[in-house]
Amino acid sequence: MNNNIHNRKYLETRRKDLRNNSTSAEATLWKSLQKSQLDGRKFRRQHSIKNYIVDFYCSSEKVIVELDGAYHLNFANQNKDFERDKQLNQLGFKVIRFENKEVFENLEGVLNEIKKYFTS
Repeated sequence: MNNNIHNRKYLETRRKDLRNNSTSAEATLWKSLQKSQLDGRKFRRQHSIKNYIVDFYCSSEKVIVELDGAYHLNFANQNKDFERDKQLNQLGFKVIRFENKEVFENLEGVLNEIKKYFTS
């Protein structure tokens, strides 16, 4: 796959800003994903693919994990998410979405669900 779709330079400042100002749900999940803690898979946070910045990305599995807060609950934003996910799926990525509250209420379940998307 063409590598120029990843981490485009013009999004670098925005990616850094998002990493430095993560939500509490993102920070909580990151504690379990960083340093290859989840089945030895390396995840990156606030990684860009094409014009999209995804919350978490595992390149070896082509898995994207998105955490959704209240912003994602209205119809217009759900439609944007659907179109975004569709485009990422067409590029061969698997997109998994969780509501922020799931991270706090059932972190182990979230991690187990992510593992289901690992192929090897």
